[in-house]
Amino acid sequence: MGATASTLSESALAENQERARQWLQQVLSAMGIPAAVQVVGETLEIEAASLTTAQKQLLLSKAPPSPRELGQEEDRSPVVLDALQYLANTLLNLNQPEDQQQAYTLELDGYRQRRLQELQDMATLAVNQVRASGQEYEFQALSAAERRQIHTLLSDPAYADLETVSRGKEPDRRLVIRPVREGAK
Repeated sequence: MGATASTLSESALAENQERARQWLQQVLSAMGIPAAVQVVGETLEIEAASLTTAQKQLLLSKAPPSPRELGQEEDRSPVVLDALQYLANTLLNLNQPEDQQQAYTLELDGYRQRRLQELQDMATLAVNQVRASGQEYEFQALSAAERRQIHTLLSDPAYADLETVSRGKEPDRRLVIRPVREGAK
């Protein structure tokens, strides 16, 4: 996206966030989920207390696993929450000047924070395995946003001996961590 919260004026940021909050509340209401939404920093927080258990389960539901993903259900992200976040980022930035666009993160009941910690833990295990074996490690069933988070995490100089690449095409795109090949980087 073009702008970060720090490059938008306070009034433009507040206006974008309010527009996003209202949009998300309307979409949730159209889905039969009249949830309260608050802006917390740069995140649109769907208030868990305003939801029934069934509504939370719907928003955090995961797609059925493909045959390659059987047994890895916990490693997959919630398709409904991710789809809403994708729509928010696409529709709310549509026809906006690049310097007025911003990234929107949708949060429900601390899911994104928990998932970020899980991704960091998964990346650490993979890094240790790659360094110990010298063999590449391929992640299964990560969303594009989750692959990007791991790419970013491993761009730190502490991981200069490793590289990350994506392989395949959606919906079967995979993130690979491998030792840097001689002459690369």
